[in-house]
Amino acid sequence: MRKRIEASPAVDESLVAGYRELLQVYSPSCILADCMERSGVVDSAIRPVHFRRFVGPALTVRLFPGDLVDCLDALRVARAGDAIVVDAAGETQTSIWGGLMAGLCKMKGVVGAVVDGAVRDIDEVRDLDFPLWSRAVTPRSTHSPFSSRLEPIEVNVPVVCGRVIVRPGDIVLADETGVAVVPREEAAEVLARARAQAEQEERTRARIREGKSVEELLAEFGRL
Repeated sequence: MRKRIEASPAVDESLVAGYRELLQVYSPSCILADCMERSGVVDSAIRPVHFRRFVGPALTVRLFPGDLVDCLDALRVARAGDAIVVDAAGETQTSIWGGLMAGLCKMKGVVGAVVDGAVRDIDEVRDLDFPLWSRAVTPRSTHSPFSSRLEPIEVNVPVVCGRVIVRPGDIVLADETGVAVVPREEAAEVLARARAQAEQEERTRARIREGKSVEELLAEFGRL
């Protein structure tokens, strides 16, 4: 059976810190979507099971349709600050993530996870305060607890999550609105644009409080 586990790529901590600052502004996922001209937005069907904003470099996991297994092997290379992204082929009837996995990730310093598939144990996930997004929730587990198999699985390879290609080290940001993924080679440029847009939006809000009209706002800022 196939098992492939790659090391995580090096991370520019100052760049990640810059994205972490965006968590303090209104609707950072929307700002990133705008700055990437609407690309990089994960399918809206993937919603928070337990919500808390997070951002971090992607640690990717690819599972295989028809033979979904627990993704415990991701913990072998997980680092503090990572955001785990699981391609579980959109399967909604088999949970590949539960409370024990959330607890293990929290102990490793993983900031959150996005699963294109199903999860369970949402009460435990809530009590752990572990940010988790998924396509579905179901009590049905994988076969791993019964078969003891943890393959096939690939870790830190390109995956598809919510119709978005995610590669190891891409920046993943999740908030109330959704999940945005920034390609790592574009991360510095997108961050600069995102900071500028966030500042412009704050100035726009100030003008709205001053009573400016739509026409005046468009004349000053060019967009709303």
